[in-house]
Amino acid sequence: MSKGEEESNGNVNITVKFSGKSIPISVAKDSTIKDLKSHLQPLTNVLPRGQKLIFKGKLLVDGMTLMESEVMNGAKLMLMASHGLHQGGGPILKEAQTRPRRTENDYKRTDARTEVIMDKNRLERWKATGVVALAECNLKAIPDEVWACGSSARVLDLNNNCIQDVPDKISCLNSIQKLFLNANGFSDEAIHWEGLKPLKYLTVLSINQNNLTALPSALGSLTSLRQLHVANNKLTSLPNEIGILTQLEVLKANNNRIATIPACIGECNSLIEVDLSANFLSELPETFSKLHNLKAFYLGNNGLKSLPCTLFKGCLQLATLDLHNTEITMDVLRQFEGWEEFDERRRSKHQKQLDFRVTSSAAFDEGADKN
Repeated sequence: MSKGEEESNGNVNITVKFSGKSIPISVAKDSTIKDLKSHLQPLTNVLPRGQKLIFKGKLLVDGMTLMESEVMNGAKLMLMASHGLHQGGGPILKEAQTRPRRTENDYKRTDARTEVIMDKNRLERWKATGVVALAECNLKAIPDEVWACGSSARVLDLNNNCIQDVPDKISCLNSIQKLFLNANGFSDEAIHWEGLKPLKYLTVLSINQNNLTALPSALGSLTSLRQLHVANNKLTSLPNEIGILTQLEVLKANNNRIATIPACIGECNSLIEVDLSANFLSELPETFSKLHNLKAFYLGNNGLKSLPCTLFKGCLQLATLDLHNTEITMDVLRQFEGWEEFDERRRSKHQKQLDFRVTSSAAFDEGADKN
């Protein structure tokens, strides 16, 4: 489309330079600078209030239109981001609470003495203790000895390896309670979820720091699950079947690309802690207010502009709420019904931590930015 055609349609094409890249964008010429920042948010992962747009050496003002700011077709703007005001996979993120995944080169540099000792008593030891510990063993496949453990295995730790496949035969570990698959680089196809479905006693599933883009409906078969850790993947959503997990107490899905949460999350009425920080969330379903046992809710580094209106009234045990680096400020929070009771609970919790020396800092974290 030519410049004249673009202007006749009421749009202008501009280029925004940010972090060494040029971002082309088309917006209505009567848009305000604030509107432009909203359009840039999904393209840069920088929240609007963290954006500073500069044109011809001048800082552009939110309330002015593009025309008033003399931003015409073909204009080139520069975007500067304020420290910390990013969401999802932006330049500034909290790291997931897992160790960095080791590469094959790291393993080559590891002293030979740290390699797995394949002694003949290993299988007997696993059966006796119920713990199959194979973390950081430079594995590319799960050893056949593991399957020989059968119903004796209670814990399987395969963290920090290079395993390429979790086969259906994992179903033979039918008494397993804790499964750790962190930092293996798994893709969606690498985990055969049909093999996990029969694991009726599984209470902890940890698959942090992989390359998963989706969780399958088979997740709903793990009805004994109490902890689900899926941080530092590439998830864009959570499956509707998560609502079936009524015994789930801890959900950690931070540092992903999740844009929406299914309303059925409200059926997970055993949830105590939820971490959805550093995602692409702009809103939350009202059903979060049904989580009456929720005590800690982490939502920092998202594009959130509001919370469920009855969150404080419904979540009567909530005492920890992190909204740093979102659009929700302290002034907004104080407008919610039930704020006073929530504020009293969190201050009481902080005082108890000081009394029992759980925290070394006397400073009280408000949980949200001031302005």
